[in-house]
Amino acid sequence: MTDIDAETTTVTLEADGETDDLELPTALIGMLAEGGESAPTVVGDIAMFGFAQRIHGAVHHSRDEPSDEIKAVEEATLALFEDRFGQSFAELTGHDH
Repeated sequence: MTDIDAETTTVTLEADGETDDLELPTALIGMLAEGGESAPTVVGDIAMFGFAQRIHGAVHHSRDEPSDEIKAVEEATLALFEDRFGQSFAELTGHDH
């Protein structure tokens, strides 16, 4: 049984004047933080990984041939990924094509 009254941290995402609040267990953020990273950094890192995985899957693991637009979005996403982490998606995940 879970304790829904566990301590949580709310991270607010903001873009183009709109916001969304994401509530997460504080302990989970602590488990995923490296070297005292802040909650927004942890959430940002995980978001970047998630987006990179999704676009990677759309390009390399879909049944249909991806459009040039999807390929371009993957290229841009993976470049931003490498800028953020200092390593490529393939290097950090061990998954390369």
